Amino acid sequence: MRGRVASGKAALFLLCATASCALLSEERREARKQPNIVLVVADDLGWGDLGCYGQEKISTPALDQMAAEGMRFTDFYAGCTVCAPSRSVLMTGKHMGHTYIRGNGGKPLPDEEVTVAEVLQEAGYATGGFGKWGLGLAGSEGVPTKQGFDEFFGFLSQVHAHNHYPTFLLDGEERVELSNVVPNEGRHGQGKASEKNEYATDLIFERARAFIREQADGPFFCFLPITVPHANNEAGKEGMEVPSYGQYADRDWGDPMKGYAAMVSNIDAEVGSILELLRELGLEEDTLVLFTSDNGSHSEGGYNPNFFDSNGPLRGNKRSLHDGGIRVPLIARWPGVVPAGVESDHISYFGDFFETAAELAGAGPSAGLDSVSMLPELRGEPDAQRAHENLYWQFHEWKGAEAVRFGRWKAIRNPIHSGELRLYDLEVDIHEWKDLAAEQPEVAARAASLMASSHTPSEHPMWLLKHEKEAREG
Repeated sequence: MRGRVASGKAALFLLCATASCALLSEERREARKQPNIVLVVADDLGWGDLGCYGQEKISTPALDQMAAEGMRFTDFYAGCTVCAPSRSVLMTGKHMGHTYIRGNGGKPLPDEEVTVAEVLQEAGYATGGFGKWGLGLAGSEGVPTKQGFDEFFGFLSQVHAHNHYPTFLLDGEERVELSNVVPNEGRHGQGKASEKNEYATDLIFERARAFIREQADGPFFCFLPITVPHANNEAGKEGMEVPSYGQYADRDWGDPMKGYAAMVSNIDAEVGSILELLRELGLEEDTLVLFTSDNGSHSEGGYNPNFFDSNGPLRGNKRSLHDGGIRVPLIARWPGVVPAGVESDHISYFGDFFETAAELAGAGPSAGLDSVSMLPELRGEPDAQRAHENLYWQFHEWKGAEAVRFGRWKAIRNPIHSGELRLYDLEVDIHEWKDLAAEQPEVAARAASLMASSHTPSEHPMWLLKHEKEAREG
């Protein structure tokens, strides 16, 4: 795949070099048979943080309107319950039993892994990433510009991305110095700013809008893995960093709650600016826009997710494999293709973006993935939509845990492979309170079998299970 990606880029460069600067309108129409794709991934936004998902205190008019004009998914899941592995699932189309990055820790995505950005790049897309990468530091093979992105602007290190007022951002692998001052700055750029002049989220969306303008003749893939409403973990209870509390300044909520609400409303306004730009450029009917989150809401930076009921009726939050940690919003908008005002209960997850994007680009299916194209569902053709046999997750911090969902059933086991299995019927118990493993032994046995068949040993020792390490060492 790497060689084909390189040859595709060379062919595209040759075409651009020899073509006339003034493209004919017929050529534009031909290019737009491949739709543009905008994917916005919030950081630690809960399932219940948006008005269209039941939020009553935080204002999200642009995203609510986006849902009214498109499709809102109720049963969509992130790749994992923490950021780096969730992004690995998104980029590779492989779930947590197969994807390379299975935990936070800074390991780079290796060169041999094929990303969805590479598939789109080879299919002729201009590819831009803006925000938080988390799959490889500067100098490694995992940086986005070596993983299918023509350009990238933002944070390579997820620790650096804690800091919403950093002293620098990365343009590709080159530092762009900012005017913020961060005393005792960490080696990755983390810390708490004493002088806050330039807000990273503002700069990231500004660069994304410039990319869309530059690539308006399309097709393009604009990936926006933004860093809000994640807390600045180095700032303690002052970690909900925003330029202002805005409409929430006078609320009797406490500063962390005001900051969280302001972050969510800031996301809403910035997504609204992207939608407005697409209208301005006449690209609405040529562009699929997706909005989601990398995992459930957090309890960091002084924020209490129960205050706004951030995960709605779902149990748990970030770092839990209960649905509050992994079930996330997904809103899809594409006028003329995605039907308006539709609620979908199609069971899907981050890994499905790979085959969905590949099909949109005309790239065809890939072997060895845990990915099912969602295009029939997005087109309003649910009868044609293929379903997963199951979805699978692992969590590699603490003692570790694993979870599987198949139809109405959800099972969790902690630790992986050796803990007691708990079984829930999500159709009648969305809260995951009643363990039915003893009452439904056949269903529990199927869940255990699906867990076992979904897991393959990691290629990297830090994500091996105890018995796998013992087997390798023995």
